[in-house]
Amino acid sequence: MIPLCIPETRGNEWKYVKECIDTNWVSSVGSYVDLFEEKFAEYVKAEKAVVTMNGTAALQLALITLGIGEKDEVIVPSMTFISPVNTIKYVGAVPVFCDVCRDTFVMDAEKIEELITPKTKAIIPVHIYGHPVDMDKVMKIAEKYNLYVIEDATEALGSTYKGKMAGTIGHIGTYSFNGNKLITTGAGGMLVSDNLEYGKRAKYLSNQTKTILDNKGCYHEEVGYNFRMPNLLAAFGAAQLENVEEYLKTKRENAAYYNQLLKGVKGITISSEKECVKNCYWLYSVLVEDDYGISRDELIAKFEQEEIQTRPFFMPVHEMPPYKECKHGDMSVTKEICSRGINLPSSVSLTKKQIEAVCNVIKKYSK
Repeated sequence: MIPLCIPETRGNEWKYVKECIDTNWVSSVGSYVDLFEEKFAEYVKAEKAVVTMNGTAALQLALITLGIGEKDEVIVPSMTFISPVNTIKYVGAVPVFCDVCRDTFVMDAEKIEELITPKTKAIIPVHIYGHPVDMDKVMKIAEKYNLYVIEDATEALGSTYKGKMAGTIGHIGTYSFNGNKLITTGAGGMLVSDNLEYGKRAKYLSNQTKTILDNKGCYHEEVGYNFRMPNLLAAFGAAQLENVEEYLKTKRENAAYYNQLLKGVKGITISSEKECVKNCYWLYSVLVEDDYGISRDELIAKFEQEEIQTRPFFMPVHEMPPYKECKHGDMSVTKEICSRGINLPSSVSLTKKQIEAVCNVIKKYSK
């Protein structure tokens, strides 16, 4: 079987995790928590990084840190994994859905301004499948209307926009270390910010707002949250981070080979990479057009017969029961590409022979 996207472990993972076990520092306090935060901030060039138990927690923590809450409106794309939308609900705010671009699949920054109302407090651009949103446009809109920007870079570690790491351009950025991400801790996330006050506030909130008194007692001045990452997972993440550039290089080489093999295949549209960005290609994605030989879902079934794992694009969140009543603009592009998009195998361990096998299936059914 050719899997969709599996973890890669080729470094000091076992050594660092074993150290945690040998020393009994396995919970949410330990040297690897500090090390992972420090090295991650250094890698993405952010002032502060805060580890969390998953990417969803990082997004929720970002909203809470910025004071976004009851009945505030937050603009977010509908074509996304549901986490950023759910976290808006968690804090009592209201999602407002924005359409996406057909060529890059990310939030269409040109359609944000029309959705802004006096209740709008933030924008969550999601760098879907690794391609950054037009952050210059997003930040100009945010400045004009005094809005916060929380970058969902959970799928975009290593991607850059005009030389800056995705996730470091807005007020706060978030990342995920789920098992299928560029680097993994099994489960985990990270919040980053260049604003030290936001970073310190997020760390404080994530640790139950705990203050240790002189007598070692715990004092809590306000409601806090247990979003902490165990030292065991941080150790794994610190080891993974040591190989991130190598993994990123391989991902981009694999994407280039896909592009080479699929260029000109009738009925297949490959995603664009804008000149100002570098895509980490978390998942390599294409659109199955009307002039292809079979439908997108029929192609997925053909792949399954060949023991090749694929995945359709995320379904439009604004059409799901919890969010059908939420406001949105024209969602025609979202609806179209959600029905056409397919993610192809994208593991770091993917071989050229496997990429050729995937592309041969696609070519086989092209008219």
